Amino acid sequence: MNTKVLVWDLPTRVFHWLLVVSFVGAYLSAESERLQIIHITFGYTLAGLIAFRLVWGIVGSRHAQFRDFLPSPTKAWQYALSLIGKSQAPHYIGHNPLGALAVYALLLLGIAVSVTGYAYLQEWGGEGMEEGHEIVANMMLGLVGLHIVGVIISCFVHKENLIRGMVTGKKHGEPAQAITSSFNVVGLLLLIVVGGFWTVAYFQPAAIGLVVGDNAASQTTDQKDDDD
Repeated sequence: MNTKVLVWDLPTRVFHWLLVVSFVGAYLSAESERLQIIHITFGYTLAGLIAFRLVWGIVGSRHAQFRDFLPSPTKAWQYALSLIGKSQAPHYIGHNPLGALAVYALLLLGIAVSVTGYAYLQEWGGEGMEEGHEIVANMMLGLVGLHIVGVIISCFVHKENLIRGMVTGKKHGEPAQAITSSFNVVGLLLLIVVGGFWTVAYFQPAAIGLVVGDNAASQTTDQKDDDD
């Protein structure tokens, strides 16, 4: 199977790599008060990307739709055994069973980390919410690590560069398995929206409510003075 066909549309690829940047950025900036606005910016971006993916999983191209990779722990286990065993691991044009489970788990953890992060930002739940947010973030980090290991193993077993495939959108397959449209306009719009949000967050964070620490206290005081 040497033919390469288009499997991943542009919105799916843009989502994937923006999610990587957002999660890594949020995780690395989590412990620094000086980088708190950056952490929140990446957190909001991650939440927005998750929301987009939930919609795109319904209306997107063939292999991006959830119905194309329904979760099955049994199939995932069998596929995992085939990767490390003597039997030939089956090749999947879209997400393999392990990848499918990873996608659903990452979406659920992404929702959880976004909700707990926003709740803590609003001072709901106190230290308990902060601890919950950190636990979920660490669980997500662990899952990302397992996902990377799985991708690397699959690359060697199937002799296919899956990472490059998530850049170009192409994988080994039959012409009949290819998607008919890459939805480039949607992908570019997603990139522009996120880029615009990051630009505003960097230059005018207060314009979109990204005010923390002393600035937040000052803004609250100013608001009270205006009310008086």
